[in-house]
Parts: sequence; C-alpha cells; structure tokens
Amino acid sequence: MADKEYQLNDVVQMKKPHPCGENRWRIIRLGMDIRIKCEGCEHSVLIPRKKFESKLKKVIEKAEG
Repeated sequence: MADKEYQLNDVVQMKKPHPCGENRWRIIRLGMDIRIKCEGCEHSVLIPRKKFESKLKKVIEKAEG
C-alpha cells in the first residue's frame, strides 16, 4: 500500500483512462473531495475521497518538496 500514498501535485494513474485517451492525472485539490486534472486535455474532475481511493491504481510521480 506504500504506492497509494498521495499528496497535492502528485501525478497518479487511475484504473480507467479518460475518454481523451490519457491515463495520467494531477491532484490539484485535497479535502473531503479530491480534484484531479487530466494531463492530456486538462479537464478537471471532482471526486469524493472514498471513490478516488477505490479507483486509484498507482502514484506515477511524486510532487517535489
């Protein structure tokens, strides 16, 4: 479970890709809900934390700092 620890500005991979074909998402807001932005088309989605954690596959890049 160590790869499922995430923070603001991490790039994550979800279980299903975005309709644009990209599977990399950047976390841009953390709280009760998590906002992620598609790295391909820059569309952002607000997801409840519980749903986000169940759909998260892995953290691709950790934020610097």
